Amino acid sequence: MLATPTIDAVPRPLTALNQDEKLFQSTVRKFAREEIRPHVREMDEAGVFRKGLIRQFFDMGLMGIEIPEEYGGQGGTFFQSILAVEELSAVDPSAGVIVDVQNTICNNALLRWATLEQKKKYLPRLAADTVASYCLSEAGSGSDAFAMATRAVDHGDHFLLTGRKLWITNAAEAGLYLLFANANPEAGYKGITAFLIERGFPGFQVGKKEDKLGLRASSTCELVLDNCRVPRENVMGEVGVGYKIAIETLNEGRIAIGAQMIGLARGALDHAVAYAKERKQFGKTIGEFQGVQFDLARMAVDVEAARLLVYNAARLRDAGLPFLMEAAMAKYYSSTIAEEVASKAIEVHGGVGITKDYPVEKLYRDVKIGRIYEGTSNMQLATIAKKLLAK
Repeated sequence: MLATPTIDAVPRPLTALNQDEKLFQSTVRKFAREEIRPHVREMDEAGVFRKGLIRQFFDMGLMGIEIPEEYGGQGGTFFQSILAVEELSAVDPSAGVIVDVQNTICNNALLRWATLEQKKKYLPRLAADTVASYCLSEAGSGSDAFAMATRAVDHGDHFLLTGRKLWITNAAEAGLYLLFANANPEAGYKGITAFLIERGFPGFQVGKKEDKLGLRASSTCELVLDNCRVPRENVMGEVGVGYKIAIETLNEGRIAIGAQMIGLARGALDHAVAYAKERKQFGKTIGEFQGVQFDLARMAVDVEAARLLVYNAARLRDAGLPFLMEAAMAKYYSSTIAEEVASKAIEVHGGVGITKDYPVEKLYRDVKIGRIYEGTSNMQLATIAKKLLAK
C-alpha cells in the first residue's frame, strides 16, 4: 500500500504561488491597473513612456528585483521578475518591456559576469534610478547576432569603439548600456566582448528613435559610437567571451518574452470576455452564443498552456536546472498563441475592435514583435530541434 504523503511532500502545481509571490503579484497587478492603465493610450499615441511611471518602477523595487539587498535591490527571484513582466504586460506591454530588459537581461548579466568593483559601482544605480539597455543588434546582425561590425580597438587602459547599433530597447531612457563589440575580428565570434558604457562617455550618442507599429511607448533607438572611449575596467567578463555572455543572457530573456506574451494574451482575453458579457445582438449578449463561447474557451486554453510553459522554464532557471529548450518552447509557443488570441479578441469585439476606442487594437499591434525579437520563431524551432536531435 502506498503511504499517504504529508502536506509538505505534495508537489506544488506550477501555477501555485507561495505567499510572497502572491503578495508581489497582487501589488504589481494593482499598480498596473490603477497607475498605468489611465495613461496607456496617451503614451502609445505620443510614443513616449511617462518618466513618472519609470520613477515609480524604481520606488517599488521593480527595476532591481533580483539585485541583492546589499546593493539596494529586492533580493528576489527570477520567477518574481516573470510575474512582474506578465502583470505589467496585461495592461501595457510597453511597461512589461522596460522592466523585462532591466531585470532579466541587464541586471542578470551583471550579477553573473561583472567584477565585484563593477557590481558595487553599477548595481546600486540600476536598483535606484538608472535604466539599463542591452545592445547587440546591428543592421547586418540580427538572427546572425555575431556578424556584428562594431569594433573595439585596444589602447591599453581603454578601448575605442566604433560602429552603430540598431533596434535597441530602452535606449532613450537608459543611463547604462551593456554593449557588444568585436575586439578581435580575426578570431570571429571569439573576439566579441561585452562593455559597460555610460551615457556620458565621449564618442557615444543615442541616435534615431524608431516610429513603430506596436510597443510604441517603449523606446527603440539606434546608437552611434564614434571612437567611443571606454575604460578597460568597463569590460564585463574577459575580452573575447562576450559571445558567451550574450547567448546565456538571451536564453533567460526569452522566458521573459514569454511572460510578456502571456500577459498580453491574458489582457486580450479579459477584454474579450468583458465585451461578450455586455454586447447584445438578437436580444441577448453575444456571450450566450455557443460560437463566441467556444472562441473564448479556446483562447483560455491557449493562454493557460503558454503560462505553464513559461512558468516551468522560470522555475527551472531558479532551481539551477537546464532550461535552454524549455525557454525556447516558452518563447515560441507564447508568442504564437498571443498573436492568435489578440486577433480573436478583435473579432469578438467586431467592428469596434479595430478602433482605438477599445484596447484590443493596441494589443494586436503590440503582439507582432513577440515572434521576432530576442530570437525569431524559426530560431526557437531550430534550438528545440537541435536539442532533440542531440539526445
